[in-house]
Amino acid sequence: MSFATAFRLSSLRERWANLLSREPKAEVPVRDWVSVSSGQSTKLLGFDQTLVWIVLALMALGLLMVYSASVAMPDNPRFSRYTGTYFLGRHAVAVGLAIVAGLVVVQVPISTWERFAPWMFVAALVLLVAVLIPGVGKVVYGARRWIPLGVMNFQPSELAKLAMAMYAASYMVRKMDLKENFFRATYPMAIALGVVGVLLLAEPDMGAFMVIAAIAMGILFLGGVNGRMFLLISTVLVGAFVLMISLSDWRRERIFAYLNPWDERYAQGKAYQLTHSLIAFGRGEFFGQGLGGSIEKLHYLPEAHTDFLLAVIGEELGFVGVAIVIVAFFWLSRRLFHIGRQAIALDRVFAGLMAQGVGIWMGGQAFINMGVNLGVLPTKGLTLPLMSYGGSAILMNCVALAIVVRIDIENRQMMRGGRA
Repeated sequence: MSFATAFRLSSLRERWANLLSREPKAEVPVRDWVSVSSGQSTKLLGFDQTLVWIVLALMALGLLMVYSASVAMPDNPRFSRYTGTYFLGRHAVAVGLAIVAGLVVVQVPISTWERFAPWMFVAALVLLVAVLIPGVGKVVYGARRWIPLGVMNFQPSELAKLAMAMYAASYMVRKMDLKENFFRATYPMAIALGVVGVLLLAEPDMGAFMVIAAIAMGILFLGGVNGRMFLLISTVLVGAFVLMISLSDWRRERIFAYLNPWDERYAQGKAYQLTHSLIAFGRGEFFGQGLGGSIEKLHYLPEAHTDFLLAVIGEELGFVGVAIVIVAFFWLSRRLFHIGRQAIALDRVFAGLMAQGVGIWMGGQAFINMGVNLGVLPTKGLTLPLMSYGGSAILMNCVALAIVVRIDIENRQMMRGGRA
């Protein structure tokens, strides 16, 4: 063998040795069914900036529309002691506090929230009991739902929504081995949900109970509870709601009014809000009457700055404005679910179920509010998340979304090879 041939064989052996000893390229630890390639910023930036900007845009539009919907309220003798900017000022303070709270919450690791999830639920239960105590809870329109705190009236049911999302996610992680045994896996959650339901119906606040039930049931389903038994418990829950409506005269009348709002028996009574909401949407047509041009907000449409804010948006900004709000909430809910799926793919089950629970909360409550405003669903006292007037609602919305932003930040850290 010549020297040149021996040298070439030696070089080939060295190359093969280098190739075989080279460590495989690390892959992003995300399963195939979760796509992270579509968002260029999901890997390069520290957090989802689009999510944050959508939330801020909804809050800014809400602040503007709350002012537009409430500016004429001092003309009403009931609100004569207020100025035209009273509700704007209080809502602006609530938005400021909510943003500050969100900036603080986003610094807290998700492991801390997981550790304290059961205690958050206990705290929510204590406040739900406290609000029913005369002298502690504030009565408005016959419902005792608020605890006065000076700068805002705090609504414990808003904390209960966040607490239920945390507790249900934590529960599914702790009971993961029992999820195929439906009764052993779900009866503690059923008891917890039942206690919350009794306390909320005592206020009464059936709308909040519906949202909390949806959060709990959604997390149980996404957590992998047996499908057939889940369908059974869902049927029982729907039956319970139907029974509550059938046994309550005023709830039953509200259903009849929803089915035929233009009937003269209901148009000036139970269907008064719905009919004027529909009139507002009709006046808005495609591009609306212009900002500030609503007539329905001039004491025709009750609660125009809270439960029926979307009707004012429809009248002043038209179909275009309403469509933008609907698309924004659809994108927001979809993004929250995507962040949750990413976390689950990274084996962060609590974080994933928590994010998806917040997605059910935001998307479900927005859907119910929009359905009520448009006459698709019976009238229910639920605000539009991030937009309607209400200090505690805005505060808890921002806290919940800040937790999801933190989940997204930790997801990105893990996908870059770091530690959450």
